[in-house]
Parts: sequence; structure tokens; C-alpha cells
Amino acid sequence: MLVTLLSLFSFSGTHVLPVIRIPHFDKLVHLAFYFGATILGTLCIWERTNGRYTLHKTVGWAVGYAIFYGIIIEVLQAWFTTYRQGDILDVLANTAGALLGGLVVKLIFSGNTSLKWKK
Repeated sequence: MLVTLLSLFSFSGTHVLPVIRIPHFDKLVHLAFYFGATILGTLCIWERTNGRYTLHKTVGWAVGYAIFYGIIIEVLQAWFTTYRQGDILDVLANTAGALLGGLVVKLIFSGNTSLKWKK
């Protein structure tokens, strides 16, 4: 809920620290957020379902939710705000982050590590 609200409200003019302009830095932020959200989402689904689903299925759900959420946020920004714009490049960065997060979870839990998925 907090992320949704932060994504839809404007915070321009609220900068206390100096602003450093780095071209397309926001895309890296999008990628990092959805990377983390997918990893946390996978672990949350696993925990909430008591590990009932396979790793592949759980990662698929987490990646799917993250991508869907990212698209919805961009559509809401485009349609319902005047101070933010929906951006297809944000959707692509979100999707890349979600896919990368899913890949990392699969690599961690399906490899020869002590962390094994119990299904």
C-alpha cells in the first residue's frame, strides 16, 4: 500500500538534500525495487503456503505479480495523475528487475547450496 501511494503522489519541492542528476537513474531504481520485491514476494508466498508449491511455480507467481503490479502502477500514473507520467521504459525496467529477481531465487534455491526448496 505504501509503495502504491508513493508511486502516485508528487514529492516535488520537498527535497532537503541537493539533487544529483544522473541520466536514467530512475530506471536502475525501478529495476532494483522489482528485483527485491520479487525475491521477497517469492519468500512470502513460500512462507504463506507452507512450501506447498514447487520453486518454479512460486517464482512464477512472484514474477507475474510483480510485473502486473508494475504495469498497473504505470497505467494509474498515466491516467490519474497530472504530475507523473506512465513510462514504458519504467515497465521494462520493472519487468527486468522481476525476471532477474526470479532468476536469482531459482539459482540460490535450486543449486548445490545448503538452501534447498522443500518441494
